[in-house]
Amino acid sequence: MRRARCYFGRMAKQMFLNLPVKDLDKSVEFFSALGFSFNPDFTDENATSMIINDDAFVMLLTEGYFKTFTSKSVADARSATEAIMSFSLDSREEVDVMVKRALTAGGTPSQEAQDYGFMYTHSFQDPDGHLWEVFWMDPAGPPKDAAL
Repeated sequence: MRRARCYFGRMAKQMFLNLPVKDLDKSVEFFSALGFSFNPDFTDENATSMIINDDAFVMLLTEGYFKTFTSKSVADARSATEAIMSFSLDSREEVDVMVKRALTAGGTPSQEAQDYGFMYTHSFQDPDGHLWEVFWMDPAGPPKDAAL
């Protein structure tokens, strides 16, 4: 598998994704039910920092607060797709468990599970309609003849 090249001399150290949410408490409750935790140092009535791993975070920002960072209109994720957030897990079974947790916690189905042999994906929508894809990929990568 090819490694990505960075033309700025080094790769970024951390990744922060900012998402607007209508009800911060409801979003925290939803993602807590999926097993995510939050950094209390970056949490107040307008925002929270959801920890994905040591170097990746999702900032859940109330819609009003999110709007202070952009002059563009904010997409309604229930009717338009602004992005698809994806994260990997260690097995196909963990993918299915995560999607089941999401649906039980108040998420809605998105796409049916897709099995490509070397990769397995499934997805859901959070209470605000943001699309989340959960996947497992064989560490050996795709077969040389696989179409991606």
